[in-house]
Amino acid sequence: MTILNGITLALSKGRIFEETLPLLAAAGITPTDNPETSRKLIIGTNRPDVRLVIVRATDTPTYVQYGAADMGIAGKDVLLEHGGAGLYQPLDLNIAKCRLCVAAPKDFDYAAAVKRGARIRVATKYVKAAREHFAAKGVHVDLIKLYGSMELAPLVGLADAIVDLVSTGGTLKANNLVEVEDIMPISSRLVVNQASLKLKRELIQPVLEAFAGAVKK
Repeated sequence: MTILNGITLALSKGRIFEETLPLLAAAGITPTDNPETSRKLIIGTNRPDVRLVIVRATDTPTYVQYGAADMGIAGKDVLLEHGGAGLYQPLDLNIAKCRLCVAAPKDFDYAAAVKRGARIRVATKYVKAAREHFAAKGVHVDLIKLYGSMELAPLVGLADAIVDLVSTGGTLKANNLVEVEDIMPISSRLVVNQASLKLKRELIQPVLEAFAGAVKK
């Protein structure tokens, strides 16, 4: 349960946590532990009315939706797959930026396959976003849901192409894959439980304003 007289913020380890630290600092919030070195899943802060819960990135919207966290930070990719039900999304924080792309082996002529109306097998964990993208283009695809190592799928013949997040492109290059289509830019958003926004507005609003001010700088 959330703190009755405080707020709980759901974060994931890694890049999102690191890039959120300056935003937390702008709101006067300093975590008491580093989740990369601590085994704690609930982390206190310098403020007795604010705590952090460390969750998987894909679970952040669910914790916020059901009120286990009042606020959270999640990538647009995660929010698209979740659907965003019951969430207020007031801010694009412009952190953890990357792109959602279609990638394929260098020797696969993706454009020609699409042009001739071939049915393409695509591996991804972003099934909803991929389905909407290909449907809008009228491309026939069989989507194969995977949870990791997406780049392996074309290499072993499981799929013709993949839909995945790309930052530098280094992993694609190392596995002889190339970007063939951009789907959308991705960044992380602040999400707020709608009930919490009403019941704890005096606590949440200053955090929203501090985050918004830090993003504009």
